[in-house]
Amino acid sequence: MVWGNPTFVLLAVLVVLLLSAAVEDARSRQIANGKNAAIALLAPLWWWAQGLQLWPDIALQIAVALIVFALFCFAFARGWMGGGDVKMIGAVALWCVDWGALAWLLILMSLIGGVLTLVLVIDQWRRRSTAPIEVPYGVAIAVAAAATLSEPILNQFHR
Repeated sequence: MVWGNPTFVLLAVLVVLLLSAAVEDARSRQIANGKNAAIALLAPLWWWAQGLQLWPDIALQIAVALIVFALFCFAFARGWMGGGDVKMIGAVALWCVDWGALAWLLILMSLIGGVLTLVLVIDQWRRRSTAPIEVPYGVAIAVAAAATLSEPILNQFHR
């Protein structure tokens, strides 16, 4: 990976978009399409900054992101996730330039989402509410993406 100024700028913009989407999801349980579109549309600049080639690198990026998106569309169809969350994970998958990053993103997202769900279940039980729980999964996606994609910058001992 190439870690120059464009990389840092793009990551900073991505983190701002992710945090904005997380706050929006926590407040309203919705993520604006514009934020997800911006995340997806910035990915080609990320690929360029990382020195990816059109074939096979970028083609593989797009294929993997489409597979991730399709899998989470299934979760949406089953009522397990919201549409904004699915679009967000698909857009973020475009930024994971290796399998390890994508795997770590999905694992971390699942763990954070599980903890968030548990906190909401405990809060619902404490309030003795019977309303259905709406988990702002965009928060888990944003935190996992920011941690995963920023890891090489934050961890200076990374090879």
